Amino acid sequence: MDNVTEFKLEAQPLIPEPLIRLRELANDLFYSWDYGLRSLFIRMDANLWERVEHNPKLFLRRVAQSRLDQAAEDRAFLAEYRRVLSDYDFYLESEPRAEVTEKLDPTTTLVAYFCAEFGFHESFPIYSGGLGILAGDHCKAASDLGLPFVAVGLLYQQGYFIQSIDPQGRQIALYQTHPSDELPITLVEQNGTPLHVSVAFPGREIQACVWEARIGHIRLYLLDTNVSENSPEDRELTLQLYGGDETTRISQEMLLGIGGARALEALGLNPTVWHINEGHAAFQILERCRRAMTTGLDFEAALELVAGCTLFTTHTPVAAGHDIFSRGLTHHNLDNYLQESGLDFEKVFALGASSAGDAFNMTSLGLRGSRFHNGVSRIHGGVASQMEQHLWPQVPAEENPIEYITNGVHVSTFLAPEWTRLFDMEAPTWRSNLRDPDFWEFVDRIPDHQFWTVHQSLKQQMAESISRRVARQHARNGTGHTVTDTMTRQLLSTDRDTLVIGFARRFATYKRATLIFSDLDRLQRLLTNPDRPVVLVFAGKAHPRDNPGQQLIKVIHDLSMEREFMGHILLLENYDQAMARRLLAGVDVWLNTPEYPREASGTSGEKAALNGALNLSILDGWWGEGYDGHNGWAITPRDMELDAEFRNEEEARDLLDLLEFEVTPLYYERAHQGYSRGWVERSKASMKTVTPRFNSERMVMDYTTRFYQAATEQGVQLAADEGRLARELAQWKQKIRAAWPGVSLTMPECPEVKCRHGEKIPLMVSANLNGLGPEDVRVECLLTPDGTGNSEPDAATRFRLDFAKENDGMMEFSASITPSYAGLQTLRLRMYPVHQALSHPLEMGFMVWV
Repeated sequence: MDNVTEFKLEAQPLIPEPLIRLRELANDLFYSWDYGLRSLFIRMDANLWERVEHNPKLFLRRVAQSRLDQAAEDRAFLAEYRRVLSDYDFYLESEPRAEVTEKLDPTTTLVAYFCAEFGFHESFPIYSGGLGILAGDHCKAASDLGLPFVAVGLLYQQGYFIQSIDPQGRQIALYQTHPSDELPITLVEQNGTPLHVSVAFPGREIQACVWEARIGHIRLYLLDTNVSENSPEDRELTLQLYGGDETTRISQEMLLGIGGARALEALGLNPTVWHINEGHAAFQILERCRRAMTTGLDFEAALELVAGCTLFTTHTPVAAGHDIFSRGLTHHNLDNYLQESGLDFEKVFALGASSAGDAFNMTSLGLRGSRFHNGVSRIHGGVASQMEQHLWPQVPAEENPIEYITNGVHVSTFLAPEWTRLFDMEAPTWRSNLRDPDFWEFVDRIPDHQFWTVHQSLKQQMAESISRRVARQHARNGTGHTVTDTMTRQLLSTDRDTLVIGFARRFATYKRATLIFSDLDRLQRLLTNPDRPVVLVFAGKAHPRDNPGQQLIKVIHDLSMEREFMGHILLLENYDQAMARRLLAGVDVWLNTPEYPREASGTSGEKAALNGALNLSILDGWWGEGYDGHNGWAITPRDMELDAEFRNEEEARDLLDLLEFEVTPLYYERAHQGYSRGWVERSKASMKTVTPRFNSERMVMDYTTRFYQAATEQGVQLAADEGRLARELAQWKQKIRAAWPGVSLTMPECPEVKCRHGEKIPLMVSANLNGLGPEDVRVECLLTPDGTGNSEPDAATRFRLDFAKENDGMMEFSASITPSYAGLQTLRLRMYPVHQALSHPLEMGFMVWV
């Protein structure tokens, strides 16, 4: 029978009329955060649900007809089905939140959100990690709030790779093609014909069709080059996420930015705010400038018009995380598009000019082509300001236009259903109070034993899931049953509740997954203490080209197989959202040990905390804001000026000290009630302090209040009267750039160095404006009390000096200032250009000091 050819035949069942809306439910990613909806499919056939990897659309193609027919006759199932439909319809019919409509008019405004990846659910694998999950959560929160919002990305047929770990601990990258008809998407058609957009590439045009994904109230549009009009090579352009070489990467980014903007235009959508989430989509700036120039604007005015309504979010403080392309590759790939568009290469290249030589930096393009910018945590905002200081060279880094909004997570997606049901009983309006810290004090009212019971139930579910995964993994690798049983014995022990610590994230070297192994003898004593055992669970992927990251996986694998650590160190393969939900809800402690300050935000710890887990982390990313001394444990990073090896040793010692002297003793501090009251108290503190501050609803409302509203208003002003203000601003900036090298500020006489408290001090400075007018600049005094220990501008009291007179070609500015504080103070004077149409007062990056 070896020569018999086999064919796959799929006989799709017929959905009974009473259940006909299951198709609608399976094609709306609302299911990714509504467990009640997903449970409908689980109730029909739990085994099939696992085999189709939690994909409801594929489930409906594979489920037995008899299961559907039985469900259609099952009164209990029908009652639950109708309840789910009622909730779904109520959600879709809900109006935008009042706090949204106060800032944005849904009838006239639209936010367009571009990102290279989106992570909604494991059934829709077009994401690799944190950036994608964050983008998915952003979309979900926008839907919850009723924000006028549309998202744009690429449809990857294979997505990111599937990870397996072989018997030697080597990561194996596998790819699986996901047919579009198995995904929760619908092909966009116009007049019965699939909508296509095209982008000029070297020697040809590449076509892309457009798919629509429903996410509750909002829509995500995905471009796909797997169409017959393209060559076989071009059809594979959207095959893999972060696959291929630099040519593939820049081509994908051209398609995303340029093609994405064209797709929205073809759909008749006219965004008033454009949010570029990381540099991959920054080429949209060029396409929007091209379009603005067709109305008669020159390139400089078009850029002002485009940038004024654009927000750029940078996510990585790691240099390798920024896409940088050589001049030659950039020119080769963009040449046809630029010729077709009438854009000048040198002007375009200047927008992406990098501080690292003759190269094109997509982050620089995103920043120069936008007027609103942010990092994703308080610490990261400061790091990004330092990293990108070359764009505003004369402005102190802490004052340049890069602000921050700390990332948040979508609570309904990551909060375990068991907690959801408990919250529904204890505080039924919790979903409407996600941003109210006072409301979340209700967590303290939950009886300790009930709180502990819910956590233990989730922990048991996690343990059973991990054990199944470990068994499958080791059976494939040929490991004996004895070893497999030993690996899971601690987790499944009925004699003792074992402390479980989770570490799951991308395996990049700066995340220091192996920091905890710095002293193996001490760690062994901690993990294998018979009275206080500990299990470490690791999971995550390294990029297929990241050999050092893959080596970290091998180190952990090898240790997990050593007799001394077997069962106390577990390494799970193919980390995805399904595994994440289990781990985040079930572990006792979430571990994060990045190299400071290279963790931009790190939202996995937020997800763990809202399930009551305790974070044990370096004070970096979001934890630098979230830690309050009672809701987890913190490792203080050592001074970056110190030797890296020394820093690692010291921080590793802190980690092991915390485990030995605080974490483990508190967990096992059991009284007659069978659990640690101190642990429950700290877990409640974690849940109630993190949830209202670090959720995606708060995050999206921050974006709306601080950026979307301002960008909308700025865009309207710049576009009015055929772009009159955009033209004026562009011309003014050209004048400033030409004159500024000759501008200077001097003080003819030193100010009084002593005064009584409350007395005024007269100040006079002279400015050589090199042809500029007094109205083009602002002169100000910064007065900083020396006792604060802080001479940064943000810590200073500011006084404006007004134009007084012209004296022999010099412009004199004066003011009388009254110090707010008594004591020794530092007085500094500076000048910078101003215009009423600037989005940020220091956006030009020019400043001179006396």
